[in-house]
Amino acid sequence: MDCSSHRCYHEDKFDSRDFLDTYFSSKTEKDFADESVKFPMEALHRFFNAVQIKGEILIDITTGPVVHHLYSACEFFKKIYLLRFNEECIIELNRWLNTRTGAFEWNHATEYAANLEGNSDQCEDKDMRLKTAITKIVKCDMEKKNLTDSVVLPQADCVISATILEASSKDQDDYIRSLRKIIALLKPCGCLILVGILNATYYVNGKDRFNLFKYDENFLRNVLAGEGFIIDHCDVLRRKAVSDLTDYDSIIVIAAHREK
Repeated sequence: MDCSSHRCYHEDKFDSRDFLDTYFSSKTEKDFADESVKFPMEALHRFFNAVQIKGEILIDITTGPVVHHLYSACEFFKKIYLLRFNEECIIELNRWLNTRTGAFEWNHATEYAANLEGNSDQCEDKDMRLKTAITKIVKCDMEKKNLTDSVVLPQADCVISATILEASSKDQDDYIRSLRKIIALLKPCGCLILVGILNATYYVNGKDRFNLFKYDENFLRNVLAGEGFIIDHCDVLRRKAVSDLTDYDSIIVIAAHREK
């Protein structure tokens, strides 16, 4: 797949720890942290608590070894399956999941999740509840008809996809094809939640620039409508962070369900 002059997340070597340290760490520049960590957590917390969606299974297919957006979800779903493209990301996730030496610390995210729920003294409990809910980590491949290839997963009550579509698509048609593969993971009336970065063309990982498919909110709304989805919730945050590490102008969290 042609990703112009930039590298492709799902095809090229990806430094998962640099990705975490740069965009999601407690040491990340404040505006970046507010946008990449706090905003998605706030939006999902509001949505899950307002709609009270509950179910057995949630599938998360997200760029990198990122989990902070799932701290609210684990209160509503019994089993969470993580789908990831890169072996290095899976290793990083397993290091965190099994509390191994050198694992990335999500303490700042658990603290924020606990504060959102009014339980600031239950950070460790939040972390353990998410780890307990994670049932399996599966390597996936967007180039295959079935994302998980020979691994058969149960259809999900909810699918969350964070930035994977823009990170792995080269154009509109490619985005829609990949979205349809993600939709196939859902039960007929399941909930689809997309966390995206709008009007972006690249992000830096290590010393390399990686490709992002550029799209806007109208494109996303039209695509979801075209696939038969009704939008239930949408939050958009305009960028404040000043950095040449990436060029998005907004972050969007959009939740939708398919009509019966």
